[in-house]
Amino acid sequence: MSSTPVSATNSSVREQARAGRTASRKLALLSNEARNSILLAAAKRTELSAARILAANAEDCRAAVELVRSGKLSQAAFARLRVAEKTIREMVLRLEEVARLADPIGKQLATTELDDGLVLYKESCPLGVVAVVFESRPDAVPQVSALAIKSGNAILLKGGSEAARTNEVLVALWHESLRELGLPEAAVALLQSRSDVMELLQLKREVDLIVPRGGREFVEYISANSKVPVLGHGEGICHVYVDRAANLEKAEAITIDAKTQYPAACNSVETLLVHADVAAKFLPGVAAKLKKAGVELRGDARTREILKERDVALATEADWATEYSDLILAIRVVDSLDAALEHIVEFGSLHTEAIVTEDANAAQRFLNEVDAAGVYHNVSTRFADGYRYGLGSEVGISNSKLHARGPMGMEGLTTYKYKLVGNGQIVSTYARGERALRARRLDG
Repeated sequence: MSSTPVSATNSSVREQARAGRTASRKLALLSNEARNSILLAAAKRTELSAARILAANAEDCRAAVELVRSGKLSQAAFARLRVAEKTIREMVLRLEEVARLADPIGKQLATTELDDGLVLYKESCPLGVVAVVFESRPDAVPQVSALAIKSGNAILLKGGSEAARTNEVLVALWHESLRELGLPEAAVALLQSRSDVMELLQLKREVDLIVPRGGREFVEYISANSKVPVLGHGEGICHVYVDRAANLEKAEAITIDAKTQYPAACNSVETLLVHADVAAKFLPGVAAKLKKAGVELRGDARTREILKERDVALATEADWATEYSDLILAIRVVDSLDAALEHIVEFGSLHTEAIVTEDANAAQRFLNEVDAAGVYHNVSTRFADGYRYGLGSEVGISNSKLHARGPMGMEGLTTYKYKLVGNGQIVSTYARGERALRARRLDG
């Protein structure tokens, strides 16, 4: 049998989604061990197919160079596109990590006795068919496929055209693994074109959730045009606030890590807020280290005055509202914690915010008052990641407050059902007052 990915070139998106629905029902009935065996088979094939993956990625990267030159692809996107041997090792490790996680489906979330012999169970179950639309990074393929399969879901994948060859190889590895185990390849499907995405957005009966991963305009477009529920984050405008009571060595290390460790990530810091009481002492040293790391600085008038305007462009209102995904940092001096909170309310994207302080009261206020998926005290914003949270990996990061929030692991791909078990009870008995319902939790 051919290992060519199931794609829109040989079936419509609707047909793929329907085949995925059938596959998801089979996955949901598998034991946790059987689903784990799929992940481990895919991990082994990924490890053994390193040369195949690298060759496909090299072709993608060669073609993408021209896109970067013409301005059609950003340097940040190009960085996410590139796959190295280290990337493949990480793919394998994350697949194995997800396989080790507890089974997310069939969990008893609540057990309530409504009457003698009438028991209500609330139990986790898969969503069914999930679509993930992402840009550039091929490592999203094994990450989201693993989480989907582990949680009993079928997955429809649409990556950026710049990574087409790499994505095709990675999806083919899943098909080979599924076929080897006698399971339907339709559990993992690859969409090919923008027209596929437009068709996908209309499939409200066939697809249960769409997770877009990309820039704000991209996510907003998906959300505005989809008849299918959408869960994703529009942008990651993250802040680090250095409080008047901050340990400045900690603040410097956190700031540099949050900006330079991987600037293309959505959890990298975009704006540094510094309390006026420590700005003159803190900014010269951290600015020198940031510039040495290649970071372009943009500051408000007070920042530029402290730094003698050396290589610091004047920040505009647009800078406070920009996700750079690059080695660029906006800096603002604020007079108080309240001013920092007000800035975050106005410009934050509900993603991840951090305070650096030794003042427990200030830290608690920040943790309690900031509305974001992740609120941190004395740590880098770069910790906002499913793998670092112990989720094995992540489907994406959600800025939404409904269903899932923050790094979205397997639990974000599950819902629940109520199972009511009785012995012939009918509502009329209770409506006539012959018996009374009671709700007594049996699970503590």
